[in-house]
Amino acid sequence: MTAHLKIDFVSDIACPWCIIGLRALEEAVARAADVLDVEIVFQPFELNPAMPAGGQNIGEHIAEKYGSTREQSAANRAMIVERARDLGFTMAMTDASRIYNTFDAHRLLHWAQIEGRQAALKHALFTANFTANADLGDPRVLVDAATRAGLDSVAAKEVLRSGRYADEVRAAEELWRARGINAVPAIVINDRHLISGGQPVEVFEQALRRIAAAG
Repeated sequence: MTAHLKIDFVSDIACPWCIIGLRALEEAVARAADVLDVEIVFQPFELNPAMPAGGQNIGEHIAEKYGSTREQSAANRAMIVERARDLGFTMAMTDASRIYNTFDAHRLLHWAQIEGRQAALKHALFTANFTANADLGDPRVLVDAATRAGLDSVAAKEVLRSGRYADEVRAAEELWRARGINAVPAIVINDRHLISGGQPVEVFEQALRRIAAAG
């Protein structure tokens, strides 16, 4: 008999630790498939809601936001790239990479959940951002990601053009902030258990098995 777990994965496509956490979580779910099955719902969180069109250079952004030196930023990126590589994900971040506004991407993800393709789109967006270094604020990039995720390109363009789901995304962001989420990734299991950060596969697996056993 397997336990069913609902997992709210609160994250931002601009967050490298979020794809690391997601890949590790998915591997942990696969390893623990003997005792559980899961439903993962991606919830919106914006690290940089005021980011203007065109984005900002990653080094400049990290220096302004965290006070990191160029050397510290480069060393941190190298560590992130290695962690991602160990999980089978290619990050192509360089000194020229940029941080982009992700609000429209979150609107598209809200729509993708309705269409049953949210996980596929989440992965396509992470690939566009970190592997292709594409502008997540560009509607063409977002529509291409939606198409790669098996969604209708015409419908995706209409969602973006119309501004649809903006209120729903903002309401969801406020809800999770009200619940105390102020950093991502935040993995909330069955509305009760919180795992923070891009944890190793083993940490996720142990937690999932423990929660599943507790019922």
